[in-house]
Amino acid sequence: MHCRKPACGRLQCPTDPMFEAPMNTPRPSLPANPGKRSSGPQGTRLFAQEDLRALASGTDGVSEGRASVHKPVLESISPELGGRRFSIHSGRQTIGRLASNDIVVSGPSVSSSHAWITNQQGRCVITNTLSTNGTFVNGKRIHQATLRHGDRVRLGEVELVFLTRDRGSPDPRHFVRLAVALIVLSGLAALAWWLL
Repeated sequence: MHCRKPACGRLQCPTDPMFEAPMNTPRPSLPANPGKRSSGPQGTRLFAQEDLRALASGTDGVSEGRASVHKPVLESISPELGGRRFSIHSGRQTIGRLASNDIVVSGPSVSSSHAWITNQQGRCVITNTLSTNGTFVNGKRIHQATLRHGDRVRLGEVELVFLTRDRGSPDPRHFVRLAVALIVLSGLAALAWWLL
């Protein structure tokens, strides 16, 4: 057992609960992306909330869940991605071929940093980021476009569909029309009963 005497004069041993082991502080490595800090001042790795959610779920942005207005998804319809779903979280997400993107879409026609998608309270906007092969929504080349349920998004030759509800789910506007029709019918029935 090695005991040591620090500058304060008190003898410290490893069995002592107040023992302070010498710290070996590793030098923090430089971030891969200089514009984005990867560690704090003490070398603690920094994570974005989206990264923590992806790590906790073990999906890395890939979703198997249901699509909704508050949790929209991009679903692959290209054979090379095999129907994978990518969750669109609130805030801005990067889309591209590099592993450092929030949504990784592999394919030779997809640029390393192809596009951004921003989700603000369920309103999703896709922005092309100077990709080589362009970003298309419903067949039209775009710089920026607001996405709606069912829109087809093409990144180079990779095609995805934007979903705010699962396929086969009824359109919520259908329920509103049905409710209005029932109110009108009950009003007409009450009027007919009163007139009789």
